[in-house]
Amino acid sequence: MQPSVTLHSAPNMAPHLARTTAPRLASRIAGIALLALGGDALAQAPVPTGPPNAPEQRPAFAAQTRAPALPASAPLCIERVAEGLEYPWGLAFVDNDTALITERPGRLRRVDLRSGSLSAPIGGLPEIDARGQGGLLDITLDPNFAQNRRLYLSYAEPREDGKNTTAVARATLAAGSQQLDEMTVIFRQTPAWASTKHFGSRLVWDTQGRLYVTLGERSLPEPRQLAQDPHTHLGKVVRIQPDGSIPADNPFAAGQAGAPAVWSYGHRNIQGAALHPDSGKLWTIEHGPRGGDELNVPLAGQNYGWPVITYGEDYSGAPIGEGVTARAGMEQPIYYWDPVIAPGDMTFYQGSRFPDWHGNLIIASLSPGGLVRLTLDGERVSGEARLASQLGRVRDVDAGPDGALWALTDARDGALVRLLPGTP
Repeated sequence: MQPSVTLHSAPNMAPHLARTTAPRLASRIAGIALLALGGDALAQAPVPTGPPNAPEQRPAFAAQTRAPALPASAPLCIERVAEGLEYPWGLAFVDNDTALITERPGRLRRVDLRSGSLSAPIGGLPEIDARGQGGLLDITLDPNFAQNRRLYLSYAEPREDGKNTTAVARATLAAGSQQLDEMTVIFRQTPAWASTKHFGSRLVWDTQGRLYVTLGERSLPEPRQLAQDPHTHLGKVVRIQPDGSIPADNPFAAGQAGAPAVWSYGHRNIQGAALHPDSGKLWTIEHGPRGGDELNVPLAGQNYGWPVITYGEDYSGAPIGEGVTARAGMEQPIYYWDPVIAPGDMTFYQGSRFPDWHGNLIIASLSPGGLVRLTLDGERVSGEARLASQLGRVRDVDAGPDGALWALTDARDGALVRLLPGTP
C-alpha cells in the first residue's frame, strides 16, 4: 500500500542563511545530491502533520524538514507487558528476561519480561526533586555490568533555596536486586537554578567507555541564555569518564575556553540520544519551543545555536530572539520538525524482527504520540513515518534483546509495551 503522491518542489534555500560560503555551498550540494539520488522519494508528500507554527521560515537545505512519507508499514502487534508504572522514564535491559525501569516520582523497579510482574521499589536511591519535569530520569548499565553490577542514574537533585540541578549517580545493584549500594554522585550540572523544567537528560556510552550526559537549559528566560556560555552546563552535552573525571580529549578539557566536561553547547532540552552503530557518533534529539524540535549529530566544541537560532517560535507566538534560523558559527540541525513531535528517547534499530527497518532511527513521541521512524542516507533524513499512535505519549523506546521494540508510555498509569510485526 502506497501513500498518495503529490509532486512538490524542493524547499527554498533560506534567504537569511548567515553562514560562510563553504558551508552554504555544501548545503546546496547536499540538497542537489538528495534530489539526484532520491528523486522519486522526494516527489512523495510528507507525513500529514498540519500547518507549521512558523510558516515564514525556510529550511537551510533540501529535506531538512518534512521528508517524504514512507510507504505504509505492515500492521504492528502491541503487547502491554507491564502496567501500573507512574510516569516511567528510562529503561535498561539486564538480560533476556529482566529490565530495570525508572519512574519519575522517584522509584526504580525491576520487571520480569516474561510475566510482566514488577518488583517493589528498589532501595538506596539518592534524594530526588520530583516537582514539575524533574524526578528520577534515565538509567544505563555499566558496559561491564555483568561483572561489576554497576548502574548509572540521572535525576533532579534538590539544592539550597528551592534550587535544583541535573545530577548523575553511580551505584551497585546488590544481590537480589532490591537495593542499591555504594551510591556516589559523579556529576552535578552547574549552576543550580530554581526551575522545575528542562532537566534533560539521557545517558549514552561511547565506544571507548565514556559517558555522554545530555542537559537542559532550565527553560526560564535568564538561564536559557546560558546555553550559549560554554563555561556552564546548562543546555549542553557533557562527556565524562565512568568515575566522573574528564576525558583528556574533551574540547574544553583545559578549562580555559569552557567547562572541562562540556562536549557541545547551544542546546535546549535534549531528552533523546543514541550512538550510531556504524560511525560511533552521538546523535541527539531535543525539544524545540512551538516548532523546532531538532535532530543533531553534536560535534566536539560546536555551538548548536539555542536560543539565538531556532526553527521554532515562543509559546506566545512571538519570535525567539531575533527570529532567525541561521547564524555564522552555529550549526544547523540535520532535521527538524514544525509542528513538533515532542521527542522522548530514540534508538537505531539493529534487530531481526523488522528486517526492513535495519539502521532506521526510531523515536518516541510525546505529542502527537506514538513512534516516529526515519530512514537515513548517511547523516541526512530520506523518509519519515508515524507509527503506533494508539499508544499516546511515549517517553522511551529501545530494541530489546529479543529484537522487538519496547516502549514506555508516559502516563500516571504508564505501561511497558512490546511491539512486533503482525496483527494482535
